[in-house]
Amino acid sequence: MPDATTRALLAKYDQRLPRYTSYPTAPHFTPAIDADVYRSWLTGLPDRSPASVYLHVPFCAALCWYCGCNTSVVNGVEPIADYAALLRREIALVAKTMAGRLSVGNIHWGGGTPTMLQDRDFAAIMARLRADFDILPDAEISVELDPRGLTRMRTRQLAREGVNRVSLGVQDFDPAVQAAINRIQPFEQTTAVVSWLRGAGLDRINFDLMYGLPLQTIEGVVGTVDRAVSLRPQRIALFGYAHVPWMKRHQKLLPLDALPDAAERFDQSEAAARRLAGHGYVPIGLDHFALPDDPLVRQQRNGRLARNFQGYTTDDSPVLLGFGASSIGRLPQGYIQNAPDLPTYRRTLSDDRLPTARGIAFKDDDRLRAQVIERLMCDFAVDLAELAAAHGWAPELFRDDLARLQPLVEDGIATHKGWVIAVTERGRPLVRAVAAAFDTYLDRSGAAADVLRHSRAV
Repeated sequence: MPDATTRALLAKYDQRLPRYTSYPTAPHFTPAIDADVYRSWLTGLPDRSPASVYLHVPFCAALCWYCGCNTSVVNGVEPIADYAALLRREIALVAKTMAGRLSVGNIHWGGGTPTMLQDRDFAAIMARLRADFDILPDAEISVELDPRGLTRMRTRQLAREGVNRVSLGVQDFDPAVQAAINRIQPFEQTTAVVSWLRGAGLDRINFDLMYGLPLQTIEGVVGTVDRAVSLRPQRIALFGYAHVPWMKRHQKLLPLDALPDAAERFDQSEAAARRLAGHGYVPIGLDHFALPDDPLVRQQRNGRLARNFQGYTTDDSPVLLGFGASSIGRLPQGYIQNAPDLPTYRRTLSDDRLPTARGIAFKDDDRLRAQVIERLMCDFAVDLAELAAAHGWAPELFRDDLARLQPLVEDGIATHKGWVIAVTERGRPLVRAVAAAFDTYLDRSGAAADVLRHSRAV
């Protein structure tokens, strides 16, 4: 268990805070950024601009009760095939809107379960992307997988389509925990899928693990880590379960009395991190781990680690095109998000209109603060004067932020020397609280509706 000082810090700072995969964060997007605004932003992109692509497939074969994603359960292939046609239509519409072609170095399929698409539909969407964009020869093409629905033939199909990184949802290998979260996934099933993937030449494998789930214990989480690393994935993400039943009603199906408290979550996270380090994995930022020869490790050592909606990444493209219902994109001018509900998404595309529902335009201050927050989340340190100067500002801009940071400095979570801010070793699990000191959008009263959209800081 954490010592008395750590317990006191958890009680004080384990608040509901953004994960800071973007800044400004999604709760502050507004309908003022609509399809017309997005169209104007797209037309201004220079020819051959470097870009990334995100495709969202909001379908699953079964509902995991812990899930916080925008997804739904479907039976049959017709709704999925119809959605695949909509994705192709959106890609073509966005490409037609732009004056030139973009050079794409990163494609990420998320969900939901992207591999619920039939092989022909997946191939048709990839063909559409290749027709409308210049996909670089060394582009990373990654797909999120549910091992429970995968076949050996599907892994071969993914490889044929150029997929070269896969992320497997695992969460926990304990059968009791799996039953509690409605995700039965035996270790042997995951082992078989990893073997198929490697047999197809797909050896860049990521695992997603979780702590803070019902019935999880320190021993159980560490046991899951041991079984996971026995399969030697290149990267492991260790996420804390985000309990937001007011947003995701199915989370009420979980045995709520079996959820660990803040101290237990902290212990599980720390024990898992220590075990991963003992197995030779290098910690990356707040919640990722990678083998020593992974590009994430090199980027972190060079101070070039980035953070986006998929977590820690080597992708620093200034343009992210989001396709699919609820997907978020980023352009130099700001963020845009598609309509989250399928009927609206379908209707707007049927009318040959971009399905943009909301977004936010960057202010100069936003761009600077986004970099401050990203460096804190990636490096656990930031030189405010250096970043401010790069944006043509004086560091005195951060006077109010430093005042908000002072209690964390006094509590030993961060240090403040001149204009350099650093997160202490003890404060690392609370780095989101340090980043929040520089967030001018965050309502600090604790009563605003947007605060309830965030997960606990630990």
